[in-house]
Amino acid sequence: MTATMRAIVQHAYGGPEVLQLAEVSRPEPGVTEVLVRVHAAGVNPIDGKTRAGGGFAPHVGRPPFIPGWDLSGVVEQIGYGVTRFQPGDEVYGMPNFPHRAGTYAEFVAVRSRQLARKPASLSHVQAAALPLAGLTAWQSLVDTAQAGPGMRVLIHAAAGGVGHLAVQIAHARGAYVIGTARAAKHDFVRALGADEVIDYTAVAFEDAVEPVDVVLDLVGGETRRRSLEVLADGGLLIPLPRGLDVSQEAAERGLRVAPVIVEPDYRGLEHLAELADSGQLKVSVSRELPLAQAAQAHRYLDAGGATGKTVLTVITPS
Repeated sequence: MTATMRAIVQHAYGGPEVLQLAEVSRPEPGVTEVLVRVHAAGVNPIDGKTRAGGGFAPHVGRPPFIPGWDLSGVVEQIGYGVTRFQPGDEVYGMPNFPHRAGTYAEFVAVRSRQLARKPASLSHVQAAALPLAGLTAWQSLVDTAQAGPGMRVLIHAAAGGVGHLAVQIAHARGAYVIGTARAAKHDFVRALGADEVIDYTAVAFEDAVEPVDVVLDLVGGETRRRSLEVLADGGLLIPLPRGLDVSQEAAERGLRVAPVIVEPDYRGLEHLAELADSGQLKVSVSRELPLAQAAQAHRYLDAGGATGKTVLTVITPS
């Protein structure tokens, strides 16, 4: 008899209501893969866009499929050729992004080099919130911008899922960090290590910010074009998400634009784990819901303005 598991399955593109709890076949680990018993699965805004047929839907493929990319859990079984992990190891990661991964499930088969050991200081819920958002921030600010001492970094949507991690990473690297957020979230952003916080609803940020070396744009639209105004000569704009292309205008001003699409990266995950375990990186989970309430989690994120991360619990902590 084929082993089964609980998973969230969507059979069509659409609103959150297409996310349904179902009983499906349990995967088996192939060559170089491990089978992870998922304890918690992170939920990201890109999940909702892909659910609706946008985002990375072309890469995931047409429904039916199991959504999700972020996970934290325990290795249940290893496939042939795996040497990095053994059954019982606690791991976390963002497998196969932007292609189909299916982490909204009790078990996931994952290539071993797309996982890292879970930060010891974080719960599974906190660890599941970290991979996609944390790697996005790390690959943007460290791998691409090489943020460090003496650099000024502006982070838009600094209280959000990627933003609140980006503030801490830039701060840990020794950069001077400026964030934009609503006034009600200023204390939260300052506590993360921001040197300045600007209420974008009260003032035009380009009038309030001295020139910066890097802008991490997590908003898009006209915010992207206006961000060119605050970049110093030779400055770098990292635009996320995809959308308005200002690369030609930037080049005419002597500025650089470097779009980033996050990739699975176990080395990056290890760096994030080191920051977390050293106390330099805290993960804010604003909403925690059971797997069966995936649709509710998507409604929350679809509404926008979330602080921190949203996570689905697959195994209830004892």
